[in-house]
Amino acid sequence: MKTKARAIGAAAAVWALAGCVSLGGKVPEQLLNLTAASTVPAGASASGTSATALTVLDIQAPQELDVTRVPVRINSSSLAYLKDAQWVEKPARLFERLLSDTIRARGNRLVVTGTDLEYAAATKLSGTLAEMDYDPALGAAVVRFDAVMQTGGRQIQTKRFESVVPGVAAEAGAVGGALNRAANDVAAQVAEWVG
Repeated sequence: MKTKARAIGAAAAVWALAGCVSLGGKVPEQLLNLTAASTVPAGASASGTSATALTVLDIQAPQELDVTRVPVRINSSSLAYLKDAQWVEKPARLFERLLSDTIRARGNRLVVTGTDLEYAAATKLSGTLAEMDYDPALGAAVVRFDAVMQTGGRQIQTKRFESVVPGVAAEAGAVGGALNRAANDVAAQVAEWVG
């Protein structure tokens, strides 16, 4: 009987303690993600050769974007992070997937990712996600991507792409949605550029 009482007491103590212990920071109410406006339908297939294949590799980002928080540009030399806004993953990785999905959905290029074949693809797209933040002076979400495309003949091209979505309140949900729209706009511009 004493053993059963101790077990019940121990279980009650664990449940009481569980409400007091946190193994991480404060969990946000929602996490932000990038979702492609255009996707390939289930069952769709593509084929080609390494000479015609394209891969998206190594999207880089400056230190302020190498976190899961959303930067707010205070001025040209300082920034803060938007309250209660957190990405599910670092923005450069999210944008890399969005870019691959958008190019694949256009259906003009064989896009290979996540395998050894990506290194065999003749066309390699990389670059730097220079901005994916909120500008309070403009009340806008801003996405800027500096693309680098290397083709099979070793020709290298660069181009800057940007999208600004104005009229956005400084709230996590509004900024997240606006950044998703801006990122999709930039990805569509890049997809048009790579053909």
